[in-house]
Amino acid sequence: MRVYLDNAATTPLDPEVFEAMKPFMLEDFGNPSSTHAHGRKVRAAIESARKKIAELLNCTPGEIIFTSGGTEADNAIIRCAVETYGIKHAISTPIEHHAVTHTLETLEKQGLVELHFVKLDSNGSVDLQHLEELLKAHPNALVSLMHANNEIGNLLSLEAVGNLCEQYGAYFHSDTVQTMGHYRHDMKKLKVHGITAAAHKFHGPKGVGFMYINKDKKIKQLIHGGAQERNMRGGTENVYGIIGLAKALEICYREMEEHETHITSLKKAMIEKLTATVPGITFHGNSGDLTKSLYTVLNVSLPESDENEMLLFNLDMAGISASGGSACSSGASTGSHVLGAIYPNSKRGAVRFSFSKYNKPEEIDFVVNKVAEIYGVVNLA
Repeated sequence: MRVYLDNAATTPLDPEVFEAMKPFMLEDFGNPSSTHAHGRKVRAAIESARKKIAELLNCTPGEIIFTSGGTEADNAIIRCAVETYGIKHAISTPIEHHAVTHTLETLEKQGLVELHFVKLDSNGSVDLQHLEELLKAHPNALVSLMHANNEIGNLLSLEAVGNLCEQYGAYFHSDTVQTMGHYRHDMKKLKVHGITAAAHKFHGPKGVGFMYINKDKKIKQLIHGGAQERNMRGGTENVYGIIGLAKALEICYREMEEHETHITSLKKAMIEKLTATVPGITFHGNSGDLTKSLYTVLNVSLPESDENEMLLFNLDMAGISASGGSACSSGASTGSHVLGAIYPNSKRGAVRFSFSKYNKPEEIDFVVNKVAEIYGVVNLA
């Protein structure tokens, strides 16, 4: 048996999504900027996809801008909000995705903003009281806080942060890459100016995503060139990617409650069985609390051992695909910046298991048994 539990890194393509994409790989190949029939047909398909996404998010089609993925979208919103509004202060945390932290750090090095980090509690959750203190000191700042952490799964209240940002005139950007397709986002209710998405996180294709930009808080473009995406993102559109993205999100919204129930039951079973089987196991952040974390992510904390660095390798050899942190930097020798910020002196091992609609209960049993076997092999104490 081979078990895939790295769905926070990427998800399998839904066959229904592939079927929707196929015509635009073969027959409908026109450039959407062309005015002839081939181009017009493809342009209509892109705008239909944009309209569908806007309907799902309860916003206007003009607020949806297609990108190459979440990293580009995060870069675009952060950089262009700072430029558009002359923002001098940015507020974030040290445990954001690197698409956010590295962008903010670069802006600070360039002398464009002063970066301030919000305090985190012992589990890595944002201290809202400290956030308000920072906003009082730096009104009209850029606030960039992710909806859910990609490594430990901690959820942020977009409503609470949005209210604070509105009160102090801040521009609020949230990386929603891990929650898009798994939670509903009503952009008419949320006081968020920009959010981001990547299709491959919810059973769509890789290399395509989008950003929502509130129509009352428009920003300048990041990528210059043609007039594509309402003059917001130059370059010929990834047509079949966009079609696949819209179809994947449509499926997610159609089946969301069913998938949440199924995946939550898998996560709950893994928590219970790992705890009962392997002495000393705990869970990083809030990932072990079903009410405070992504139902798709479980970050397991293993007792200290010199052999911890071999755990992912041993899991892989046992037929289990998992992660030790964010897979966007796979191959890097450095440890998780998220766990390092929350547990700076910890030498415990970390494995992130992340689930999808395709996982089955018997796979959870298989993984728990293999972890127990490996636990004995590496003699963790």
